[in-house]
Amino acid sequence: MRNTFNKNINEFDLIIVGAGPAGFACAHQLRNQDLKIAIIDQATFPRDKICGDALSADVVNQLNRMDQSLGENFESFVQKIDSHGVRFVAPNHSFLDINYKNPNHGNAAGYISKRIDFDYFLLQQIQDQSNIEVFQGEKVIDIKSDSDRIELETDQRQLTAQMVIGADGANSIVNKKLGSIKVEKDHYCAGIRQYYEGVTGFNADHQIELHFYKELLPGYFWIFPLPNGQANVGLGMLSSEVSRRKIDLKKALNDLIQSKANLKERFKNASALEKPQGFGLPIGSKKRPISGNRFLLLGDAASLIDPFTGEGIGNALRSGRIASEYIIKSIENQDFTADFLRQYDKMIYHKMWNELSISRKLQKLLQYPKLFNFVVNKANKNSSIRTLLTSMLDNVDLKKELVKPGFYVKLFFGG
Repeated sequence: MRNTFNKNINEFDLIIVGAGPAGFACAHQLRNQDLKIAIIDQATFPRDKICGDALSADVVNQLNRMDQSLGENFESFVQKIDSHGVRFVAPNHSFLDINYKNPNHGNAAGYISKRIDFDYFLLQQIQDQSNIEVFQGEKVIDIKSDSDRIELETDQRQLTAQMVIGADGANSIVNKKLGSIKVEKDHYCAGIRQYYEGVTGFNADHQIELHFYKELLPGYFWIFPLPNGQANVGLGMLSSEVSRRKIDLKKALNDLIQSKANLKERFKNASALEKPQGFGLPIGSKKRPISGNRFLLLGDAASLIDPFTGEGIGNALRSGRIASEYIIKSIENQDFTADFLRQYDKMIYHKMWNELSISRKLQKLLQYPKLFNFVVNKANKNSSIRTLLTSMLDNVDLKKELVKPGFYVKLFFGG
């Protein structure tokens, strides 16, 4: 991968900070434009990214929507396994299996792949584009914006451009220097991930598992199967709850594995492959300004993570794809003002806010463990209800019913 740079040529049309899914999607969509693009990432790929590693059906759909060849290349990507659904484990330890099909891509609902592999796969798809220069292992130190240009300084060089894109995750320096999104504990999740091998008890469909233990609500414990007999294990909770209850997440993770009857047996012969790794998730539970003079924020940097599931890769890809359209418009019109770029904000929330807001309401419903137990028990006794829930969780319009009191009243009275 090219990492060379002529120090006498430091001017670009666009600088993308962050080479993960959001930055990749933005660059990929601009690959045929007459634009000189720099991508800067402080890591050297392949690199780890602390995450649950689940790739939803929307991830695959976004790749195919960007370019059919991307979807085909992903099909032949071997460092992944199919996942055909999700197992919801209620606070009373009863569980509900929801099996999905992706109508746009075979029968798999999604996939599971370590981010160290998946993100590197993505970056390789644009490494040979003549208009894209990738700078790895460079930390951005400062960013300045004026009426004429963006000036960006790394620990190795200085660059200028007409615009800068913040695709650099939860701790985005683009947001810190130019944006206004602040960490709010009620709209932020803290998470812990730990890789294991030898975890048993997965079903043949490689379902991802979400365990809603009472002591974690409105968060959850997860176990996701991985290739080569490994597993991604972790938990996530609202930061406000972690702070209020003074929870040590690393201790909580170990305590659950050691104390819960439905986990203890499965981890009996398992071995941890790493120490627990902590990370933060800025969730999309409120609308925020995600653009300004000469900049756009994408993916996690724009706080576009689903509040209920914690999934953010699909929205990262989508935001990068959408951002490319407004970058082109901005450059064509030579208008980089906050007023002009606010069109991007409007489109992002037009496409995503409906689902994000419903997920926030579902997250709040998790504060009621008895309600969760009731729904799971009902669904297990009634196949029609189970089918209905599957449809609801897979369809945004139907999902609205899950946050209405009338739905649970009907369930209670056998409707």
